[in-house]
Amino acid sequence: MRKIFFAAGIACLLLACTSGTSTNNNTDTTKASDTSSTATSSSDTGWISLFDGQDLNGWHTYGKSEPGAAWNVDSGAIHFDAAKRKTDTSSGGDLVSNDEFGNFDFVCDWKISKAGNSGIIFYTHEDTTKYKETWNTGPEMQVLDNAGHPDAKIPKHRAGDLYDLISCSQETVKPWGQWNHVEIKSVNGKLDLYLNGTNVVSTTFWDDNWKKLIAGSKFKDMPDFGTFRQGHIALQDHGNEVWYKNIMIKKL
Repeated sequence: MRKIFFAAGIACLLLACTSGTSTNNNTDTTKASDTSSTATSSSDTGWISLFDGQDLNGWHTYGKSEPGAAWNVDSGAIHFDAAKRKTDTSSGGDLVSNDEFGNFDFVCDWKISKAGNSGIIFYTHEDTTKYKETWNTGPEMQVLDNAGHPDAKIPKHRAGDLYDLISCSQETVKPWGQWNHVEIKSVNGKLDLYLNGTNVVSTTFWDDNWKKLIAGSKFKDMPDFGTFRQGHIALQDHGNEVWYKNIMIKKL
């Protein structure tokens, strides 16, 4: 359902995104009523909600028409059920926005399980005849339990990093079980990643330096990686429990 709301409403919502932190690593004290996005669009501010806190309308599993059964709504957040994924492998896969975006400002909150791994992938080009995975085309902002997942031992694989390309300028991630607020802003090739209010990565797409970054990464043999200027947003199934809420985007 789409509702129109005033600029003050979106300001309050974005402020709320940064304040939903639990005081205990594995206990979330945020009430369900506090986690739901309240609107899907605003003509006043340009922000569009990609998740209403109630259902997965607007999303599908990569290469499919509907979300896999391992993705569900839990207390106003999109939740990946790792246990279900283990018993039914067909229920998983990365969750992809139905819409594509070019220049954009994207915000959301994420919470990872102990020793968990996930990611926010953008500019994904959905063509399963050519690309098996979302990350064959789209760069990723890493979502990780730095203290517990072995990927954290690898440079450029820690929470907030532009995965396998650029490490955070400083680490502001919160422990597993606590909410982190992110912003991904891409405008005319200029990319900025923010984690909990801090600009942790800045770079430029599609120039010679970008090509060098790819050439020195695990994506070097993927000729179309990081080349698309419009694409889907994807939430990664890495086999671990993860939650996402307050998912909003503004077309720039």
